[in-house]
Amino acid sequence: MGAQANSQPEINDQGLVLRPWRAADAEAVHRACQDPAIQRWTRVPSPYRPEHARDFVTGHSAAAWREGTGAPFAVVDPDTGDLLASCGLVTIDRVLSTAEVGYWTAPWARGQGVATRATRAVSRWAFESLRLRRMVWQAEIGNHASRLVALRAGFRVEGYLRLADDGSEGWAGTLLPGDPMDPVLDATVVRRARVFTHPQPVLAAKGGLRLRPPEVRDFDAMTEACRDPESVRWTTVPDPYERAHAEDFALRITPTKWARGDGVVYAIAGPDGAWAGSIDLTISADDPFVGEVGFLAAPWVRGRGYTTAALTALCDWGFRSLGLARIVWRAHVGNVASRRVAEKAGFAVEGTQRGALAHRGQRKDAWVGGLVP
Repeated sequence: MGAQANSQPEINDQGLVLRPWRAADAEAVHRACQDPAIQRWTRVPSPYRPEHARDFVTGHSAAAWREGTGAPFAVVDPDTGDLLASCGLVTIDRVLSTAEVGYWTAPWARGQGVATRATRAVSRWAFESLRLRRMVWQAEIGNHASRLVALRAGFRVEGYLRLADDGSEGWAGTLLPGDPMDPVLDATVVRRARVFTHPQPVLAAKGGLRLRPPEVRDFDAMTEACRDPESVRWTTVPDPYERAHAEDFALRITPTKWARGDGVVYAIAGPDGAWAGSIDLTISADDPFVGEVGFLAAPWVRGRGYTTAALTALCDWGFRSLGLARIVWRAHVGNVASRRVAEKAGFAVEGTQRGALAHRGQRKDAWVGGLVP
């Protein structure tokens, strides 16, 4: 292993060979980068053409090594020499002794831990040979596969970054020398990464109801329901409620919650498909095995059992798909309708929390209940 970033070493580690890119790799790179996931989550051009691959393996990579601005590696099978992945340092800051790691795995090599093993190898080399004091990982919110690789390689995901180009968000994590690179992850972390990697599912509920993401066609109904005096009295919907609030809720808040893996927001759709209410499940930031539910029924469907059916379906999904151990319901003391829904869905009311809920500039007492699998 060379001590300088521009020495282009070959790394044999983690059952992989990480070597400099070669002109002969262009065809495999071009084939790999046709993959929709690579085009969605990385910075490769789209559409990705043969000339992009040739420039990457012969121009960009060589320049990064020569100028000391990066350290890109081809990750290949030690026996066959077949290309498996790309992994390396996409930036190097010599002043701060830090670098950012980046990677993608070819579609034909996924499911073998290649990206995780390559990231560990690159990180170890960077700490030992380049004497870096910190490795940084970043990914756009929603790229749960990349996040899982980083966690498995020992990175501590520490927060969110605003991405200036399109207003989206990113995750950020770091790895320091001495951090364990092979942490044992709880099986639930892996399970949830797989859940939130996929589009938000539609759930069936009793009585022909469906739980689906809110849609543009729902905005007028949402606005009307959230202007209802009972909605304003018992929930935290903005007051006065405008159509722009419905648009923001459906087009920004709902997809962001799913992309982050924080939980899920659903529209309750009646048998005719029309919007009949809203329900959400949020995973606790303090205890990842606890979720909390909230719901709002449209005035014109109250008393029909829609919210109870939706709550039952959502809790079943939370236990089954997210591995939750407990789901919490809370409502302002006096919200008898919400309490009735929770009890019909199986929640046991456990007591009263004083000053537990913030509501329009005041603190309100809350009933609290719990549901377990």
